[in-house]
Amino acid sequence: MTKENHTFLLLGLPIQPEHQRLFYALFLAMYLTTILGNLLIIVLIGLDSHLHTPMYLFLSNLSFSDLCFSSVTVPKLLQNLQSQVSSIPYAGCLTQIYFFLYFGDLGNFLLVAMAYDRYVAICFPLHYTNIMNPKLCMCLVVLSWVLTTFHAMLHTLLMARLSFCANNVIPHYFCDMSALLKLACSDIYANEVVIFFVVSLLLVIPFALIIMSYARIVFSILKVPSSQGIRKAFSTCGSHLSVVTLFYGTVIGLYLCPSANNSTVKETVMSLMYTVVTPMLNPFIYSLRNRDIKGALERIFCKRKTQLNL
Repeated sequence: MTKENHTFLLLGLPIQPEHQRLFYALFLAMYLTTILGNLLIIVLIGLDSHLHTPMYLFLSNLSFSDLCFSSVTVPKLLQNLQSQVSSIPYAGCLTQIYFFLYFGDLGNFLLVAMAYDRYVAICFPLHYTNIMNPKLCMCLVVLSWVLTTFHAMLHTLLMARLSFCANNVIPHYFCDMSALLKLACSDIYANEVVIFFVVSLLLVIPFALIIMSYARIVFSILKVPSSQGIRKAFSTCGSHLSVVTLFYGTVIGLYLCPSANNSTVKETVMSLMYTVVTPMLNPFIYSLRNRDIKGALERIFCKRKTQLNL
């Protein structure tokens, strides 16, 4: 059998048959929440001119990234829960790897841009307009899309050169690179080296930049003698950092700090954290709790109500 005709079997989640329907309903509800929440943010930012600012430019792109990132894996997960064992062709597996890396990296870069935007807004408020000018913002967004294209293509091409053994069972709910490498018959040294160094560069450095940005924000706010401002800042920064830590912590733990003692169940749970939970939480943490987003929603509903009355 040639690589092109090779078919992999995804085992899905290690769930007992009697619990399949419960988890199917749970993940379906989470997926629909992710889709609706992120779509709502994209539509609001597009319709309301008050939200045409650098922060919401990054937010709209992050929402689109989260929407697509979740759609790469969750529909296949839901299919696995219904059929228990689901097959995926070789070409489909490579395609899933490419878009998984693409939208995962895109969200990664956008989180850095958003942290920098907040850093400038709070630490240099008088120079915010000059620093975060439209040209710089568009450059950051375009650079994020371009870098993700090259990185996703690099890993996909490295995976495409491998040959696979007779064992075609992937103990996962999607075509994860680390799980797929274990099935390869050819030399995977180049893949492992690229995963370690490139992923280290694209994960550890952005994570460090985000932490540094929020640390500077906290230090800047502490200088202002306002208990209400400090409380609000810590609440906002804390919620942002909790989601960021959840995303980066699980990804770094899986790809950069793998352990021989990690069970398949543990790895699957960690994968669910950044593929299902984080894209669902981002709209609530970054946007739907935001006063500007609530104001935009109210303005659109009031405008719609006025048009209906007329």
